[in-house]
Amino acid sequence: MVGVRILVTGGTGRLGSAVVTRLRAAGEEVRVLSRRPGPDVVRGDLRTGRGIDSAVAGADVVVHCATDYLGREAALARTLVEAARWAGAPHLVYVSIVGVDRVPLGYYRAKHETEEIIAASGLPATIQRATQFHGLVRGLLAGASRLPVVPVPRISFQPVDVRDVARRLADLALADPAGRVPDFGGPEILPAAELAEAVGEASGRRRRIVPVNVPGETFRAYAGGGHLAPGHRDGETTFRQYLAERVAHGTAVHREDS
Repeated sequence: MVGVRILVTGGTGRLGSAVVTRLRAAGEEVRVLSRRPGPDVVRGDLRTGRGIDSAVAGADVVVHCATDYLGREAALARTLVEAARWAGAPHLVYVSIVGVDRVPLGYYRAKHETEEIIAASGLPATIQRATQFHGLVRGLLAGASRLPVVPVPRISFQPVDVRDVARRLADLALADPAGRVPDFGGPEILPAAELAEAVGEASGRRRRIVPVNVPGETFRAYAGGGHLAPGHRDGETTFRQYLAERVAHGTAVHREDS
């Protein structure tokens, strides 16, 4: 595709900014949707709908990376879909999570509902599910590693680097709409205990790690691998490589990703 005008929602977040960087490095014309002003930013608020029609107008592709952890994910999508219909039906690329139809978390259910809204919208669309980001898995395990004994759930994760997912989304943004595409997963599936051990080694805080069972339907879904994509290990950066990079850059392993 030549001369594509791309709008990235959530383009100032970890994933969105990586998508923007990737697309701009490829010479594409990219705008960022944000509630706050900034360079190459178009103002708009998906929560209220203010400014969304004008933000979407003229876009050939919208990469929807904005998310909401307070139960409004589907509402944001409805606002975006309505604006896209009026704007000439740009290609909508949405990033979701592996297992949203198998793990009974509220946030996952909202992501699954959003997938269904987009699929039923009549818009040209592509939906990409990815496994958990390195930063999320690290964050889940880093807090516990401050304890003398580190309890970790007896489950596995398939962490993926946000830049690898951004590469995939950038490729999808420049391709034809494809509906739901194959899942995108990290290169390794590792027990949480091994991942916690890697976090401790990288931070210099070695602790005794104790795998534990956690009751409940959600844990059973995780223990059953509902959040994994073993047949799709497309990511390139391993969890230990990610941690080593943070240490090399002087970023505290226990600090949140920026």
